[in-house]
Amino acid sequence: MRKTRRLAAVLLLLSAACGSAPKRTAPDVDITVPEAYGTEADGSSLGAEWWSAFGSETLDSLIVLALERNHDLKEAAARLDAAAAEARIAGAATLPTLDLSADAARSRRNFIGFPVSGGSGKVASSTSTTYGVSLGSSWELDLWGRVRSAKSAAAADYEAALADLAGARLSLAAQTAKAYFALVEARMQVDLARETVDSYRRSTAGVRDRFERGIRSSLDLRLSLAALAGSEALYELRREQHDRAMRQLEILLGRYPGGSAGFAGALPDPPAPPPAGLPADLVGRRPDVIAAERRLAASDARVRQAKAALFPSIRLTGSGGRSSQELGDLLDGDFTVWSIAAGVLQPIFRGGELRARVDLAGAGSRRALASYANTLLRAYGEVESALAAEGFLAAREEALTRASEQSAAARALAEQRYRSGLEDFVTLLEAQRRALAAESERIGIARLRLENRVDLCVALGGGFEENSR
Repeated sequence: MRKTRRLAAVLLLLSAACGSAPKRTAPDVDITVPEAYGTEADGSSLGAEWWSAFGSETLDSLIVLALERNHDLKEAAARLDAAAAEARIAGAATLPTLDLSADAARSRRNFIGFPVSGGSGKVASSTSTTYGVSLGSSWELDLWGRVRSAKSAAAADYEAALADLAGARLSLAAQTAKAYFALVEARMQVDLARETVDSYRRSTAGVRDRFERGIRSSLDLRLSLAALAGSEALYELRREQHDRAMRQLEILLGRYPGGSAGFAGALPDPPAPPPAGLPADLVGRRPDVIAAERRLAASDARVRQAKAALFPSIRLTGSGGRSSQELGDLLDGDFTVWSIAAGVLQPIFRGGELRARVDLAGAGSRRALASYANTLLRAYGEVESALAAEGFLAAREEALTRASEQSAAARALAEQRYRSGLEDFVTLLEAQRRALAAESERIGIARLRLENRVDLCVALGGGFEENSR
């Protein structure tokens, strides 16, 4: 038994040369990256809970709830667990296998042609019982790194899944924020549409009164009734949009989309934009870029694995134990049995399979490199677009705010002049329509600015921490 323990110890020491995940590197891609972005933004850095910068307690609570209950995120977490299991499976091949076995057998043998004494005609026989216990070990001497490369690839896949999970959390937080802003805007649009219906009803009552007194023609009344009906249709449309926005948010929160939950709040003012930093920093900040680089590293490891499979594989095996016809003898060292063996296997002819696997792994590596380049370009594009949109949207909001203020003043003036008989009803209707459209657009652009700020946070990687889960 001492020799068996010695054999196991030797194999364990030999297994110390095992692989791990490839180091993080910046792959060489044909992309010229500028030293700075075209537009820079100054503000506070992004924390792990970057959404708290919007200053909405309701939004904070909704994102926390979504991160706890969303089923897409649970699916991503399950994929990470699967990748971790795959990494453990691949890593197990770098260690020797140890198997403990115990057996007991009882047999009887007949000796034909040898009758027992006395001429009874019975056949001679013997019965024997054997007991055994043994510890067996097997290990591949990974001289060419095939097993280590497989383990390294699996470890890189796990790190890619870890980055994917972080990216899913970042995306879910962004989707929840956008869904909440869309819901608040939808409610504001419903309120605006309701106020518009009330305004048209008052206007229609005044026109009807003037028509019945013969001051205005039926044309004014019909135009007023048509405008009222149109506002009522718009009101129902806004209610439908609000209902859809509510159900979409409930799905993100992992709730049944019954459209019954209510969330109070108003659109917050956009916080100061976060600093964009340097384009070169984006490689280590975006979860999707990190995941793409890790998958490229895994593909390169599989190329090494496929090439190593062309060389001989050397396997060491050994076993040791006790075997006896008496159960009590298993504790006696005189009944020890053992064996040690080594084997070499060199592939000679596989019909081109091994070379084809090298080519397949190489194609996978080139595909992963192209995917990484596309991911990196898309990341840079999202940052540049979000930074540029900041200025455009701010200018649009300022203009629409002025347009809404002037349109509201024009509507009030048109209503006053119409009551005084100084303006026709068509002018009043046009003033009312413009005021409604301007205010609706102002509300919409306020939401778009918030969404773009969310997009900028996501494009910069949010509060992503690579080693967090």
